[in-house]
Parts: sequence; structure tokens; C-alpha cells
Amino acid sequence: MNPKPGTETPVLSEPGRAPTPSTPLLHARDGHTAVTRKLAGSRWFIGVLAFILAAILATLMFLVHHGRYERPTSAIQKVARLPVMGYNTWNAYHCDINEELIIKTAKLMKTLGLSDAGYTHVNLDDCYSEKQRSQSGDIVASKTKFPSGMKALTDQIHKLGLQAGIYSDSGWFTCQIYPGSYQNEARDAKLFQDWGFDYLKYDNCAVPFDNITRENIMGRYERMANAISDLSKSSGKPPLTLSLCQWGREQGWLWARRYGQSWRTTNDIQPTWSSIADIINQNSFYTWATDFYGHNDMDILEVGNGDLSYEDAKTHFTAWALMKSPLLISADLESASKETLEILTNPEIIAIHQDPVVGTSVSPFRWGINPDYVSNATHPAQYWSGESQNGVVFMLINTLDKPATMFFNLTESPWIRAGRQYSVRDLWAHTDNGTAVRNFTAPDVPAHGVVALLLQDAGDEPEGLWPPCAVIEWCMAQDGTMIDPDKKWSAEGHENL
Repeated sequence: MNPKPGTETPVLSEPGRAPTPSTPLLHARDGHTAVTRKLAGSRWFIGVLAFILAAILATLMFLVHHGRYERPTSAIQKVARLPVMGYNTWNAYHCDINEELIIKTAKLMKTLGLSDAGYTHVNLDDCYSEKQRSQSGDIVASKTKFPSGMKALTDQIHKLGLQAGIYSDSGWFTCQIYPGSYQNEARDAKLFQDWGFDYLKYDNCAVPFDNITRENIMGRYERMANAISDLSKSSGKPPLTLSLCQWGREQGWLWARRYGQSWRTTNDIQPTWSSIADIINQNSFYTWATDFYGHNDMDILEVGNGDLSYEDAKTHFTAWALMKSPLLISADLESASKETLEILTNPEIIAIHQDPVVGTSVSPFRWGINPDYVSNATHPAQYWSGESQNGVVFMLINTLDKPATMFFNLTESPWIRAGRQYSVRDLWAHTDNGTAVRNFTAPDVPAHGVVALLLQDAGDEPEGLWPPCAVIEWCMAQDGTMIDPDKKWSAEGHENL
């Protein structure tokens, strides 16, 4: 057995002889051996410690590189756990806004039942300020549009039990050439907080020259995110919810969660079916990015605008809601139709959108018209499913310009258990539609129409169904009998025939 490092080796005598007395030479050798072994033990310990430290450092560097170890964002993550619901002025009014209109809209959100349905934000978009900053460097609210000032405006909004949102830009100017926040991030974040705002939409226009920024879009949004986080820590107040409006540039779904609570995924929406279909198509490829505290933003709603049919608008709203995009109404509420309000306040769709247990989006399980995973701006994926606290959610979209019957096997969705049957709830008809066993058929879905379903486990499927597997691929009996008709298999010889 080897001695432990740092211990002396005893001097042994030969058999039958008395132990040999120690000599100075022997003492010196033994002492040298002990010291050597102690040094070896120390070096061994230092080497192991260095290896551990190197491993820790390498791990941290890997996590930093892959975006998992980030600047502390505990303050940022305390807001907007669920996708924001509210109102934004842009699609309805563009630059034609003023304090009277904003307060009227906020009151209509109360009287029309929108706030009770979950719409809690009233957000100003561009054009609310003067064209020049003050001599001290602050953004100045328009004296003609908002003569009472922004603090008076947000006070009135808050008295109605709602939250208030403001707008700025990561460049020199906003998209309508009002003052942007580049190089004024901390100043503007404090101003917005002092004005009483809770939410900031942050745009991507008027980009400074590269030799000034020395960073990309992500870097310019990080500046404002840091300013908001630092302000929250110093003030002790909740941080502004930060909505990144970078139009899908530089793949925000990969990194924007570090800085804000939502990020735009596409160019601006238009009140047309072609625009809605295109946005659904693009978002079908990164539904994975949405979860609590971070959401793909498919842009402001166009329900109630343009020439959208009832089916167009219903599909538009359903897709945005079940894909967990922020839901921001932007129509003239005073003239909103009964159909528009019924779409916007569907409680069963909103319950999925605001699910406090499951934060993920529905995702396609079959594209339908196109081969799976093929991008098509006019015919996006048709068959979608996802989890919820109360069951499995299905969304079927008829992208054709004529009615169509839509059919799927339940187990095409990863969230359905084979060998079980499911009760069916229609989230638009608000009816219970019996039990689905293995398959579901939706007949005569209108052109551009949608079917939204909630399926709940209703126990084992009936006995004696054939074939014995809902998915026939490699279906086999315990004795080795192959059920899959595409495979000829010998149970006895275990050979392909």
C-alpha cells in the first residue's frame, strides 16, 4: 500500500535483528521524503483546484455566449408575465391623437366591457410630443394635443383602473421624426416613469451611423433595457414593460427576451387577409420562442378595420390569441360593431391567451395544403395544437378562398394520448360537441375561417377498435405479428419478406 502523501515511511528491521538505530543521514532522507511528499500533495490539490476553476470559467463563458447567463434581469421579469392586452392608437388614428381622444377611448374600454375582458392598457403611439426637446434635454409633450400634460393624462387613465403606455424609438428620431431616445435612454426612461407610464413601445427608425453606435439592433435595445432596469432598482418602482418594435429584424425571437417582454416578428400589419396570412405563416416557424415573460408580437390587431370579413377577423383574433401574441386593439371603439366586440371579448379564447399555468403557444402539427415546414405567405399552416391548463387546444385554419372540410387524427398532436377518447368543446360556438375517438372532422369551414377547440381527456377509448394503433407505423402485436400493412414481417423468422 502506498503511504498517504505527507507521511513518513517507517524504517523496518530485518527478521531476527533489532531495529537499526536511526542515523543523521536516515533522518535527513526521511525528512526530505516527507517534505517532498507534502509538496506533491499540495501541488496535486492546487492542480485539482485550478482544473475546477477552469471548468467553472469555461461553463460561464459558454453560457454567456449562448445567452443563458445574462445581465441580472430580476426587475424586468416582474412585469408582463402574460401577454399584454390593451389598446394602441396607431392603426386607428396614426398621428391624429390628443388627450380628449385618449380619455374617451379609455372610458369606452370600461363601458364596452373590454377592460372586464382583460384589456388593461391604453397606449399612445407616435406623434404625442413636440418636434424638439426642451433646453434641458427632455422630450416635451405637445402643447396643442396634450395641454394638460402627460401626468394629468396618466392619472385619469389610472383612476379608471387601467395602465398607460407611451412610445419612443431606439434611434435619433421616431418613425414620424419626433425625438427618439438614442443616447437619452436613462433620461427618457425616468421621464416616462415621472409622467406615470407603465409600458413603453420602442421602435427601430432613424438609426445612427455604424461608426457612432458600434453595435447592432440588439445593442441599441439593450441600452434602453438597462436604463429601465437601473431606474427600477434606484426608484424601487416596477420597471416599464418594454415592447421591442424591431419588425422581426435580426431574429429577435432568439435574443429579445433578455431585454423586454415582447418583440415584433414581422413588418407592419395591414387590414387585409393577405397580410394576416403572411404574418401567421412567418410566425409558424418560431412559436417555440413564446412563454411566460416573453412573447412573439405579431403586431397590433386590425379587428374592426379595413375590409376584413367576419371570418377574416375571427381567424386573425384567434391566431393572435392562441399564439400568445400581445392583443392590442386599434379600432375606433365609438363605431365598433357588435361583431367586432364579440370577437374581441370571446372569453374562452381569452382564457387560453391568459392561461396562468401554461405560457406556450400553439404550434403547427400539419401544414395541410403545403408539405410540412414549407413557408407559404398565402397558405400558412392549417393544423395547430398546444397545451393549456384545461386540456389540449386545437386551431384549424381554412386558408382557401372557398369552404373546406378539415380532418385530422387526434394523435397527430403530441399532446394527445393514444388509446384515449376526448370530449370536444367549440370555443367559438361555446358548445360541447360530444366525444372524439381517434379522429375529428370539421365540415364546411368557411373561406379564411377558423375552428378553435378544447379537447379534454374522457377516459379509455372503446374496446375492439381496428386497427389497434391510431398510428399504424410499426404497430405490432405482442407475439410479433406486424399490423402495419406497409411492412411484411415474419414473426417466427424475424426476417423481412
